[in-house]
Amino acid sequence: MSRALPEPWRVKVVEKIQLLPREERERLLVEGGFNLFKIPSEAVFIDLFTDSGTSAMSDWQWAGMMQGDEAYAGARNFFHLQDTIRDVFGFPAFLPVHQGRVAENLLFSTVLTRPGMVIPNNCHFDTTRANIEVNGGVALDLVIPEGRDSQASHPFKGNMDLLRLRRLLVEERGNVPLCMLTLTNNSGGGQPVSLANVKAVSELCREFDVPFYIDACRFAENAWFIKQREKGQGHKSVAEIVREIFSFADGCTMSAKKDGLANIGGFLASRNEGLLETLKQRLIVIEGFPTYGGLAGRDLEAVSRGLREVLDENYLRFRIGQVESFGAMLTQAGIPIMQPTGGHAVYIDAKQLLPHIPPLELPAQALSVALYREGGIRGVEIGSVMFGSEHPETGEPIPAPMELIRLAVPRRVFTNSHLEYVAGVLEDIRDQRHTLRGLRMTYAPKVLRHFTASFEELAPERVAVAV
Repeated sequence: MSRALPEPWRVKVVEKIQLLPREERERLLVEGGFNLFKIPSEAVFIDLFTDSGTSAMSDWQWAGMMQGDEAYAGARNFFHLQDTIRDVFGFPAFLPVHQGRVAENLLFSTVLTRPGMVIPNNCHFDTTRANIEVNGGVALDLVIPEGRDSQASHPFKGNMDLLRLRRLLVEERGNVPLCMLTLTNNSGGGQPVSLANVKAVSELCREFDVPFYIDACRFAENAWFIKQREKGQGHKSVAEIVREIFSFADGCTMSAKKDGLANIGGFLASRNEGLLETLKQRLIVIEGFPTYGGLAGRDLEAVSRGLREVLDENYLRFRIGQVESFGAMLTQAGIPIMQPTGGHAVYIDAKQLLPHIPPLELPAQALSVALYREGGIRGVEIGSVMFGSEHPETGEPIPAPMELIRLAVPRRVFTNSHLEYVAGVLEDIRDQRHTLRGLRMTYAPKVLRHFTASFEELAPERVAVAV
């Protein structure tokens, strides 16, 4: 009889978690303006808010942290990380940063030399979009149509729409300083990009003399999907696929808090030595000397080891399989999710689950509130709070294309029984979904508003007025 293999690790240290009484959870929701960012971590029972920086590090990584060289300049851990980036990605030079958004800020504040320049991507995630927009650029999403359909069946729903990209590069010739591609496509359900699509985007960029950069946060998970789903790639190792992916790129940004299996850290790599020198001087001003980039030596070592460890195919098999099984539980419970499941999270389609709440009343945010209220579970809204916009002429609110709530599964942290509990809570919410109410935004900053926005729940007869 065949049977699924269990976790490819054993537990050495545990951390206590507890489910607060419902009335306490209700109080925290009200005090926090119904924004899950404002809920203290200790008040969360199962935290699926993000997979960024929430991984459990291995004994090998912890051992490496004890070998941290905290010298201001030339720490040995920098050179260990340099060797790892050369071995894993093939980039000859890099700059360490304390997390991925700093790499994005360095890059976009340099290449966006005038207002209105366009950065295409399959889908920009929140910090990428913000760093483009605050520097006067236009963040344009060009994912294939299937990537906007939560129920479409496509093995690589994160692929870039090549026809739209070509049209953009023709129409905006000279106004596109670089092209990005996010692996996997976080804003669109954690969906992977095929190797063929990576290569085709690279060729288009070379045709139009546009640098091609990859957002590499979940590079190993994307490579696993390529190995499993793309014709002609199954015989290759994940490490070989990773090297091939990045051979097509001019550089990358990375938050090592995802597939670096670390709690902090990131880097920017590039084949353009002149650009890297310019960025290095900016780095010195905002992050520190270029051999530590805002990180302790011990953190550089944890990232170096994590980037190698994440290529373990036994780990990836379980990692992707656990998320897939979680998605199957929700589907069986009648919860509509983005199909197929992505690499790091299950994305619930709140628009389908809560059809009585219109997009401008923020159904995905309403669902995230219900999850915490009913089960002490924290997920994150990826809908009109995070990606809604306004009409440039009328100021009328424009809802996001999809209303999703992301349940991101931290790496090597939760067991399947934790996820079974989440599925059970969602089943209860499904049964009472018609009682859920929409929300109105009462405070919203201009940039990354979902981090600090406040909301109030609508009475049944009220109509939402977006801020």
